Amino acid sequence: MLYMVFKQFFIILLTVLVLVSCNDHTQYDQQVTLPESGWFKNEAVKFDLDITDTITPYNFDITLRYTTNYRYSNLYIFLITRFPEGKMSRDTIELMLADPSGKWLGKGWGNVRDDEISLKSPLFFPQKGHYQFLVQQAMRTDTLREITHVGLRLTTYGY
Repeated sequence: MLYMVFKQFFIILLTVLVLVSCNDHTQYDQQVTLPESGWFKNEAVKFDLDITDTITPYNFDITLRYTTNYRYSNLYIFLITRFPEGKMSRDTIELMLADPSGKWLGKGWGNVRDDEISLKSPLFFPQKGHYQFLVQQAMRTDTLREITHVGLRLTTYGY
């Protein structure tokens, strides 16, 4: 009987420890797979999130997966933000994917690289409500190949 109680306690303790240790303070993490035919310049990747806390600072990151066959060392994007009250903003952002010597900055094996690029840290949302972020490629080509995934990650600042 004591053995069964100890066993149940141990399982519960182990489960709690695993859940607590896996908490990386991620508030939002979504990736979108781009078509194999490429990322067309007029196609925006959409991310919707609801913000309930305007006091907590956040890390605001773009995540990318690309291949080493990508032709450029950078990626220009348009980041379009739709605020809860309906206003919009549009920023042009350059993301560096390789250093000046041509070495890829992302992590990975073979010809696939994953990269997490911080756009704003700390970020405070000005108001509660529904936000929509649209990410559009802004390179000088109609169809961008070898960028396979685009994502948005929002984590609690400092983690």
